[in-house]
Amino acid sequence: MGETPVLRAAVRSDVPRIGALMRRSVLELFPHFHDERETASAAEHLTVPDVVLIDDGTYYVHEHAGEVVACGGWSRRDKLYTGSGARPGEDRLLDPATEPARVRAMFVRGDRARRGLGRALLGECERAARAAGFRSLVLVATLPGVPLYRAFGFREVAPVPVPLPDGTVLAGVSMEYPLT
Repeated sequence: MGETPVLRAAVRSDVPRIGALMRRSVLELFPHFHDERETASAAEHLTVPDVVLIDDGTYYVHEHAGEVVACGGWSRRDKLYTGSGARPGEDRLLDPATEPARVRAMFVRGDRARRGLGRALLGECERAARAAGFRSLVLVATLPGVPLYRAFGFREVAPVPVPLPDGTVLAGVSMEYPLT
């Protein structure tokens, strides 16, 4: 594990490896913050890669030795998180002058956590969203992500429930980060 993983834009052929990483990340990291039922539900409902992010060119992976070990991105569309369900207008393009970009679907493999991969992904999101004219980033963090976002400089706005399709509700935190 000596080499630094390569950070690059995700492509459609990464989807199976991204999905596997998401599930592994949830199963490894969520038990530190959530009970068994919540972890199992999150592993099922929060681990479906959003190909719109990949197609938009706003989703990134850290790859090492052919494996995706971290992933995450941002969106210029009106959807807060994977698994939030289809809402009318969530594919609508946001107005960078008046609306914040969304950080989405950040996952790191458990044995790679706390090594700067999440920070590097957030840095890429920050750079790209700023270049696209956005003035701020927002996200809904699940509890395992809060320490990373806080350390990066995100401000906690409010606790928010994260309802999953099976009726499980995870604790979440709405957070924001200025780009100006």
